[in-house]
Amino acid sequence: MGMCVGFDLDMTLIDPREGMVPAMRRLAEETGLDLDGERFAANLGPPLHQVLRDFGAPEDRIPGLVTRFRDFYPDVVVPRTVALPGALAALRAVRDGGGRTLVVTGKYAPNAALHVAELGLPVDTLVGDLWSTGKAAALTRHGAVAYVGDHVGDMRGALAAGAVPIGVATGPCPREELLAAGAQVVFDSLEEFPGWLRLGGLSGSGAPAPGPPAPVPDRAG
Repeated sequence: MGMCVGFDLDMTLIDPREGMVPAMRRLAEETGLDLDGERFAANLGPPLHQVLRDFGAPEDRIPGLVTRFRDFYPDVVVPRTVALPGALAALRAVRDGGGRTLVVTGKYAPNAALHVAELGLPVDTLVGDLWSTGKAAALTRHGAVAYVGDHVGDMRGALAAGAVPIGVATGPCPREELLAAGAQVVFDSLEEFPGWLRLGGLSGSGAPAPGPPAPVPDRAG
């Protein structure tokens, strides 16, 4: 069995910001709460219940707000979401080296799976509803040797799982913050990942170095 490499979803593999702004605005209009869609979209990472709490939503209303947001998410956010540059190639690079691709995200798993299917991302396993060090449980369970993410919380999750923390500066956290949080390497985009992997970027991690490319059929999980 080849190595398993984990990836975050929002602002690592996909860019859902164009849909997140109107989604949060819709929630604000329906509820009368002051929910800033632009601020939300610019700082993706923490789970929705935490974001709503930070916006000052009443604690007793948060479960219902989360449910309502998830209800209209497939129609509002999924069609407006695009894959980030290099995302498909990065996933395929792991597959071509005989490895397995794992997505661990703080997003509600059914909606995350819609993104994977809509964009045709070659993901073997998807786990949702986990954030920061909470991601370590899934990374450990699936034997991930590395975890790629755009947020300092992703670096903390990787370190907690004993996986190589790999940063990508496509989200709210700049290179310096990712490095300070423990990233061993930070890419400007995932376009850099396949070449780094082919050159043995993970060969010192306890994982087998990637072998010669071999065709593996895509399948979304």
